[in-house]
Amino acid sequence: MPTPIPSTSVASREEWGRNVCALTYDELDIQSITRSVGDDGAGATVVFVGTTRNKFKGKVVTRLEYQAYSKLAMKTVAGIVRNAYDDSVKRATNSTSTSHLISCAVHHRLGTVPVGEASIVIAVSSPHRQEAFVACEQILEGVKRKAQIWKREYYQGEDEEKAEWKANYS
Repeated sequence: MPTPIPSTSVASREEWGRNVCALTYDELDIQSITRSVGDDGAGATVVFVGTTRNKFKGKVVTRLEYQAYSKLAMKTVAGIVRNAYDDSVKRATNSTSTSHLISCAVHHRLGTVPVGEASIVIAVSSPHRQEAFVACEQILEGVKRKAQIWKREYYQGEDEEKAEWKANYS
């Protein structure tokens, strides 16, 4: 039986310019998220899709469940995206390149996420691939380290009442 949703774990969305951060209980539409960062000036679009895998540390995973302190998590994720954008501008300024990010989208799922479904989608567009790859990884690692999002793993054959909430970095 899924855990009741805490009042602080609510769907949320923040948009500025061509960037978007979202927490949602809906299934993530990878194609739509990818299209949202599209631009005629983008020579690269890098997309990371984190999915619920079927095994972890030798155990069979049946599903994951996510909760967030949404208000703070949204502020944190938006800050991570802004920092990635600012860092790309600094790198472009300090080199012969004029490449910097065009657009970023980070969508994180809340609630129950079955095996094989996406928990997080990060899409980044840039004129050149290197900047897009660097920013996508920077955003992913920042979200996993800093965002106020917790997950609970459920394993086959284990008492679901004993499943523990943990930070989203394992």
